[in-house]
Amino acid sequence: MKYSIIVPVFNRPEEVDELLESLLGQEEKDFEVVIVEDGSQIPCKEVCGKYADRLDLHYYQKENSGPGQSRNYGAERAGGDYLLILDSDVVLPRGYLRAVSEELDRKPADAFGGPDRAHDSFTDTQKAISYSMTSFFTTGGIRGGKKKLDKFYPRSFNMGIRRDVYQELGGFSKMRFGEDIDFSIRIFKAGKHCRLFPEAWVWHKRRTDFRKFWRQVYNSGIARINLYRKYPESLKLVHLLPMVFTVGTALLGLLVLTGILLLCLPGTRAEGWRLLLTGLIPLLLYSAVICTDSARQNHSLKIGLLSIRAAFTQLTGYGCGFISAWWKRCVCGKDEFSAYNKNFYK
Repeated sequence: MKYSIIVPVFNRPEEVDELLESLLGQEEKDFEVVIVEDGSQIPCKEVCGKYADRLDLHYYQKENSGPGQSRNYGAERAGGDYLLILDSDVVLPRGYLRAVSEELDRKPADAFGGPDRAHDSFTDTQKAISYSMTSFFTTGGIRGGKKKLDKFYPRSFNMGIRRDVYQELGGFSKMRFGEDIDFSIRIFKAGKHCRLFPEAWVWHKRRTDFRKFWRQVYNSGIARINLYRKYPESLKLVHLLPMVFTVGTALLGLLVLTGILLLCLPGTRAEGWRLLLTGLIPLLLYSAVICTDSARQNHSLKIGLLSIRAAFTQLTGYGCGFISAWWKRCVCGKDEFSAYNKNFYK
């Protein structure tokens, strides 16, 4: 068989239902589906049973170990020539597998990945988060399908790899966050060919509220430092931008607060206005760019306004995780697990 679609699941039966429904409509049919239940308290076994006679579907349950090890568990039981790694919160357009096949026929690849988009049915918050994660103005342009300046590192929400290459590299590491980038780095270090399939895109729900989104991007900031400690050459200038943005936003906020304070004191109103405007103008200009671009793309002013919050959440959340991890690992010298027990294990 050509493709094995591997999906780790943790308490997401409704998402799995939507994903499996989208697999029924695929134009290409030469695939199996491997669902790995990663110690869920709300299993999706009953949902999978609905599709057992309509898809070549294999369902497994195991103790919780995180998505990376669950993907490895599924890969060991997969029979396809190519392993397609998907998150449970994606939905596939009808032409997804056809697009993958067309790219492989045009030019073979050892590993590959595709971008993501927001579906019309997503909530306004989900669309705003999707914009933030794919926008050029938030360092998310690569996820949005733009061509990279150097290399394309596929992410585990939409990743493909030849099964023999997967086995050769030993699959995903035991990293809890950033394990997909770690895997992509090892793919390149092994001299394998990896590229972007721009037409093999998925609808990706991502997080449903800003609190969950903050935690996600905070952990991504932690992961970047963990990857730096493992592969020092992997840290690029672009990875520092959220940290710079976070520090800059904090300093601008301090100027605004100082300006407001001076406006309330006699004889300092001119200085207060100067500090207030110095802090506010850059923040307002950036917010205006985000709002205008998102509103244009989504045809909604509301989503444009929500995208301002999403952009600041993404950049400052990542930046805070990055700074915290840098302090604990690079300054205090803690190792990956002792520094992040609460984040890595429940």
